[in-house]
Amino acid sequence: MLCPYMRKSMLSFALLAALSAGAVAQTPQEKIKTATSEADAAVAKILAVPDGQRTYENTLGPLDDIQAKLEAATSMPLFLQYVSTDAKERDNSREAEEALTNWTIEFGKREDLYRAVKAYAATNPQLEGEKKRLLEFVIRDYKRAGMDLTPEKRERLKVIEKELQKLGTDFQTNIYTDETAVFLRPAELKGLPADILKRLKAANGLVAVPMDGPTFNAAMDNVESEDARQKIWYAYKRRGGKKNVTILEKMIVLRNEQANLLGYSNTVDYEAETRMAKDSETVAKFYKDLRPLVREKAKADLAEFTAEKRRLTKNTKTGLFPWDQSYIKNQLLQSKFAVDSEKVAEYFPVQAVFDGLFQVTQSLYGIEFRERKDAKTWHPDAKLFDVFDKATSAKLGEIYTDLYPREAKYNHAACWGLVPRKVWADGTVQLPVAALVCNFTAPTADKPALMTHDEVETFFHEFGHALHNVLSEAQLARFSGTSVARDFVEAPSQMFENWIWDPTVLAKFAKHYKTNEPLPKKTLDAMRKARSLGSGLETEHQIYYGMVDQAYHTAKGGKVDTTKVGVDLLADLEQYPKPEGTWFQASFGHLVGYQGAYYGYQWSLVYAQDMFERFEKLGILNPEAGMYYRKNILAKGGTMDDAEMLKAYLGRDPRMDAYLKRLRE
Repeated sequence: MLCPYMRKSMLSFALLAALSAGAVAQTPQEKIKTATSEADAAVAKILAVPDGQRTYENTLGPLDDIQAKLEAATSMPLFLQYVSTDAKERDNSREAEEALTNWTIEFGKREDLYRAVKAYAATNPQLEGEKKRLLEFVIRDYKRAGMDLTPEKRERLKVIEKELQKLGTDFQTNIYTDETAVFLRPAELKGLPADILKRLKAANGLVAVPMDGPTFNAAMDNVESEDARQKIWYAYKRRGGKKNVTILEKMIVLRNEQANLLGYSNTVDYEAETRMAKDSETVAKFYKDLRPLVREKAKADLAEFTAEKRRLTKNTKTGLFPWDQSYIKNQLLQSKFAVDSEKVAEYFPVQAVFDGLFQVTQSLYGIEFRERKDAKTWHPDAKLFDVFDKATSAKLGEIYTDLYPREAKYNHAACWGLVPRKVWADGTVQLPVAALVCNFTAPTADKPALMTHDEVETFFHEFGHALHNVLSEAQLARFSGTSVARDFVEAPSQMFENWIWDPTVLAKFAKHYKTNEPLPKKTLDAMRKARSLGSGLETEHQIYYGMVDQAYHTAKGGKVDTTKVGVDLLADLEQYPKPEGTWFQASFGHLVGYQGAYYGYQWSLVYAQDMFERFEKLGILNPEAGMYYRKNILAKGGTMDDAEMLKAYLGRDPRMDAYLKRLRE
């Protein structure tokens, strides 16, 4: 599962400085204080300009400069809470984030700065391109921040925003510091891959099964005991605890109050305004149109999965439960398609996948990666790669990778945009930097790190975000990289997932870690045929998550029993019996950051598959198709309206045909 995509930024030289021994003495809190003091000084210069003399260069442009410089100084101190091995440093990082958020809220509501921007706008400046768009966005942001409200309402908004930040931090911290484990006898874990079992802690005849992504997924896919899978599934769906349910319901009420104060009917209307959907009615219609198209495939999946479970258990009356779905799918892969996920993983050693990914993207987008082996990073597992344009030899940006699990590390897969691209007034360019944080199964003493095909797909997806960042050609930090509408931001990464199903792509790196033999054509053909196995159930589950999010954030007054709503929607949307006694929403991390916007995953997938049609027609490794995509989607970032950008790339209005074709194939 992709966690909420976060975009912070910093100068690459600042990042390296932050990691150097000389910078360690300054705490994250001190770095934030220094950075915000410098930002305050820059604001003072803007305010000192007489209203009659305001220009882009002395009023609007400096706001983008402030953003770029502030993020340059603060991103690493904030990022370390997700990757540092030092508990104190992680705590300091979280405290620093709270301090910066409080400052940012105050900054965004400065009436004197708003007056300065309005005075500049009143001169009717003849701006074009990004500069014109920046003025539109800044004015919009001030209105969405409540600057046209009464002082009393503005003050209340400040209180709400600060409380939401604190609650959101607590909610996320409770998830990724959760140490829930299920203790089972080794015999109960029959089927779990040996390399997974080997790294689990055992004592007094019991094995502790933690709830990190690789372990949970491996257990759901492979453990033969339904009782054991059920115990693990329940524990996973209780992560975050009831304390997070309480926090979530407080946040929903506060978000609704915030939206109402600003003149919106609900949180979804507020969140959707800056996205492609624009309002909650459009989102509701999207789901209304999509659900019946998916239901037919979901019903067929349910019948197939139930029949397979009954065959395996020799119980003609048993039904399918949530903890069965991955296991039964894996069994069908083997019995119907002769695909053994664990054996397939032997053809995907991490280093080979890594090299293959680089080879493909270098050829496709006309770029080159060079590892900087002397770079200082936050952990020995983390590596840094410089990205260059092949045609010009110009450096384009940097990508960090941190691929394996460790204690207290962010425990899913995500890409952080650490540095936005920025062209300064003197023509110098601040290069973009991204960090790819994953949790693939680590190597053991006698076996290299191997990736399941699902993990390869995840890796390509997250790398798609990294490329979206570093291939940006935006002039302003505000529009760099992934600074697109949040219901479009996943589309480039979702599209890139298609590459790991193509024979010509896999031929470059899918080779057995012992024999170096390529992945057999027969196996790949079977995998491709099995690609849509369970896709209806899985898509319906994604629709469920999105509709739960919508229900939470359109509830009247924000008053909602999140557990009851979750259960009721499950009964309506999905088709197998639903267990009681879980509170999945307590670990639904997207509810902080993507609140009211989870629909964007399916929404953007429609666009992803539509964009991919060009590669299907011209060739998946066609460099002309790749460069056209690089220049017309990845390089654009947020520099133009997303719908207009997409239509220009497609040469027509987007369609749902390719999405539905992929679902049913």
